[in-house]
Amino acid sequence: MPSTFIADLTMSRRSALKSSLALGLAGLPLGMSAAASGAQTRGGLDYADPADNLYAFGKIWAGYDEPVIGGFHGLMYARFGDRRMVPVFGYTGTGVLLAKIDDDGNLWVKSRETGFFTDLETGDILETWYNPFTEKTVEVYHFYNDILVGKIGKQIPKFFFGAEGDSPTLMNEGTVFPDANGDYPFVLPFQSYGDDMMLSWDYTHEYTNPVTLEGWPRSSTGSRISPSEHFTFNFSRRELEDRDIPTSRLTAGFSRISQFWPFMEMGGTPYANGSLFGRMFSHKGLSGYDDVPPKVLAYLEKHAPDFLTLPDHWNINTRRVETWKAYAYDVPPENPDYEWQPDDFNVPTGKGSKKKT
Repeated sequence: MPSTFIADLTMSRRSALKSSLALGLAGLPLGMSAAASGAQTRGGLDYADPADNLYAFGKIWAGYDEPVIGGFHGLMYARFGDRRMVPVFGYTGTGVLLAKIDDDGNLWVKSRETGFFTDLETGDILETWYNPFTEKTVEVYHFYNDILVGKIGKQIPKFFFGAEGDSPTLMNEGTVFPDANGDYPFVLPFQSYGDDMMLSWDYTHEYTNPVTLEGWPRSSTGSRISPSEHFTFNFSRRELEDRDIPTSRLTAGFSRISQFWPFMEMGGTPYANGSLFGRMFSHKGLSGYDDVPPKVLAYLEKHAPDFLTLPDHWNINTRRVETWKAYAYDVPPENPDYEWQPDDFNVPTGKGSKKKT
């Protein structure tokens, strides 16, 4: 699963400014087909009711009785101006998730997530990567999002990243609209064709880059970043509406566009203003490790087995979410005079594992 999905879903201005990020998870007319607005199955859902939308989202993305683990995998491409995109590496990882509904009807989701970069030909997880544009070999930064716990209520959240003065992000902009009171009820743009049900999920951020030019001149591409991620979920309506089933099978298309990852060290080069595009598959099953890419599973079993599990607690934690912020927490500044506040999380592998506090 993608590294910012759950966090985006749960952030508020207070928590964002206090912890300084996101897995992103937000009426409007539903965009439902006639089939979706027809008769409900036993225990079915009212897709105009925020409470049922929260239940459905928790079941689609996670599950309600025990943790489920999913995977994502695909390719990333570099683009410069009007030149054609060039594949640069694979992108893969996992998400372990569990959901619950509290007594007030809020949805809670907790997760652990990973993101790894892989060799295009072999699919092996990279420890170093040869940058064909700068002609330098760089150490790869693997993303470990440790124990994210968040809560969402019956309003679509707005997410605040970066620094004071940055504008918030509204999830699903373009498919959610305010009601007469100016509120955004948590009603999602479901579509249904027979038993095939679909849901889009989008966010388009812009905020101050935590990997600053002053601290990381090689890793930083500039003062602003604008990552966006776009998902197209596919699942069974019959399975979703059966409340005797605690989770539902999910497959999804997942695309992402952003500035270059900091570890690519494009800062200060003629390539710094380019962009990175990714197209991935994302999926989770009903139990077990069947949806974890085999090489990722072997890597985690060897280096970070905790990331195949979840702890029992539900203590809210949104500190380690956004990848640029995590990089700034984990990787010592390239400028030795730059004031730095490292995170106390011990990164299992990759460039972030070598930080010195």
